[in-house]
Amino acid sequence: MTSNKTGKIMLIGLGPGSQDYLTARARAAIAEADTVIGYATYIRLVKDLLDGKEIVKKAMTEELDRAIEAYERARMGKKVALVSSGDAGVYGMAGPTFEVLFQAGWTPDSDVEVEIIPGASALNTCAALVGAPLTHDFCAISLSDLLTPWPTIARRLDAVAYADFVVALYNPKSGRRTRQIEEAQRIFLQHRNPQTPVAIVKSAYRPKQRIEFTTLEKMGEADIGMLTTVLIGNSNTFVKHGLMVTPRGYANKYAVEGGNSAARAGEKAGHSLSSGLNGWLTAIHASDKSAAELADEYRLPESYIAAVLSEPLDLDEEVSDDVTE
Repeated sequence: MTSNKTGKIMLIGLGPGSQDYLTARARAAIAEADTVIGYATYIRLVKDLLDGKEIVKKAMTEELDRAIEAYERARMGKKVALVSSGDAGVYGMAGPTFEVLFQAGWTPDSDVEVEIIPGASALNTCAALVGAPLTHDFCAISLSDLLTPWPTIARRLDAVAYADFVVALYNPKSGRRTRQIEEAQRIFLQHRNPQTPVAIVKSAYRPKQRIEFTTLEKMGEADIGMLTTVLIGNSNTFVKHGLMVTPRGYANKYAVEGGNSAARAGEKAGHSLSSGLNGWLTAIHASDKSAAELADEYRLPESYIAAVLSEPLDLDEEVSDDVTE
């Protein structure tokens, strides 16, 4: 079948910057491109791959201009590589590009093809350098308030700090934005132990790479800038032998302290914890505490507890379906 596409935009995630971590598809897409568009720093990361290409460099705050430029050239039949560091879909150019495309009336059936080529985000690459901090639930929050209101950012920080997520902070500080990281620390200290481990990773996999371990209490003393990602551990994260590790939770179920993989008393391999959903439902239904008291005990909304208690106790049949990746 013959394609009716005349031009193409390839949204390419370059990964951390070292070409050792550039994917084969990203490398092939750059080779395929007629034009490469990106922030000047990102262009430099792949300069050895750009011989014979038309290069369009844009400033840091010109994301929409990059997207518009890419679309205009693709409409002329060009194959355009629009590059981002990390992953194009994680604080990268994929979002602004689709905003521009939709505003212009583009659809997937239009004559301009769009391909998103993933790359390793700073969250992954920085975690790999410091150990295994993301092996339990985690999230990412950008501290940039250039496009997002600060109260929105602050509410997100408060929610994840309260919920005990491991958190990666993107865009933590710049020459003009210096207080945001201080406020993030202030919010986290409302909910977290001051000794919570923190890893500061600057320029991951680039020539000026720098890694520093500190604590939530002393995080403000670290060297933090725009090329830095800040990883804040949860209540179980620890640092040992220079490695930051967040346990997955095996010790809750298995007697791992002596190298023993046997399930603890009351637990069963392949089944939910005794304090998992079924066990918890049984416990609160059997409790003589009010919804308000249970909400306070479990740090959950009273309306949620009340709704659960109002329903008959109907437990799901246990099925062994846990997956460890």
